[in-house]
Amino acid sequence: MESLDLEVLQRAHQWLENGHRVMLATVVRTWGSSPRPPGSLLALRDDGHALGSVSGGCIEDDLIDRLLNKDGFPLQPQLVSYGVGAEQARRFGLPCGGTMELVLEPLAAANELTDLLNALKAGKLVQRSLNIKTGERKLEPTHPEQGLVFDGTTLISVFGPRYRLLLIGAGQLSQQLARMAVALDFAVTVCDPREEYADEWNEPGSTLTREMPDDVVLAMKPDARMAVIALTHDPKLDDLALMEALQSPAFYVAALGSRRNNETRRARLLEFGVSEEQAATLRGPAGIYIGSRTPAEIAVSIAAELVAMKNGVAGDKVLNVAQAKAALEVAADTLSACAK
Repeated sequence: MESLDLEVLQRAHQWLENGHRVMLATVVRTWGSSPRPPGSLLALRDDGHALGSVSGGCIEDDLIDRLLNKDGFPLQPQLVSYGVGAEQARRFGLPCGGTMELVLEPLAAANELTDLLNALKAGKLVQRSLNIKTGERKLEPTHPEQGLVFDGTTLISVFGPRYRLLLIGAGQLSQQLARMAVALDFAVTVCDPREEYADEWNEPGSTLTREMPDDVVLAMKPDARMAVIALTHDPKLDDLALMEALQSPAFYVAALGSRRNNETRRARLLEFGVSEEQAATLRGPAGIYIGSRTPAEIAVSIAAELVAMKNGVAGDKVLNVAQAKAALEVAADTLSACAK
């Protein structure tokens, strides 16, 4: 889950402990373009204070107005829709054709969130069920593949640790990519047993380990919410991490290097016991093709592919290299012509 959503839950719990009532709004369904994805949270206090986001601001304002001036504080969970018609979509600032549904859940006591927050503090992945007709809630363990589900009556929301990213190598590219990944709300671990690189690592928000890459991968137990990217250009380090990561459920496993180098790498991995099916999932070269040259530009391309895979965008839909190169050449020709 995002750090912002965790902050919303923690603040709502604090408000409840201080004697306030709280309404928790969850985006449950969207059609067309929408400002925030399903699962986004907003906590509204009974005096109009709010934290979180379900839109660009207009829907939040309307919810506060409902709470303070119109409907009052709800006694039971409710389902509300925004953007059903063109006029309402314009009024609430939704993109053309955008529609969203929210579940509004009244909370009256801190213990309604205590078990959830304790589970998150312990690093557990859990699902919270809410029956909007009866108000019944249930908290239970879940698996990484589980996502938000809403059938019109029951809302199942998934909460757990942040997505994890393991970077092999502590060089300049890793520094740039770690900064971006932290900003994207990944829990970042950097692995490099080489003293000359590890000694210079000083990126806030990330964790450095000097253990061997294969040991680190095994210790972290990759799941469907973890990615592994090899960036050292040293097969003795990169391949150790990759051969373990490719045999795990990690949603994204990638390596730096040219296409030719990555074909050679796949052949080596097959010799190490990685299956052809597993080796075929290796993303190499890491990143989408954007004509990147500098470490920062390469980091942007890798971060873009990382987010695309996290969000379920199929690999072959991210960007076609041949098409991208052709577009780059056209752009270069256009700039050259303009310069003349």
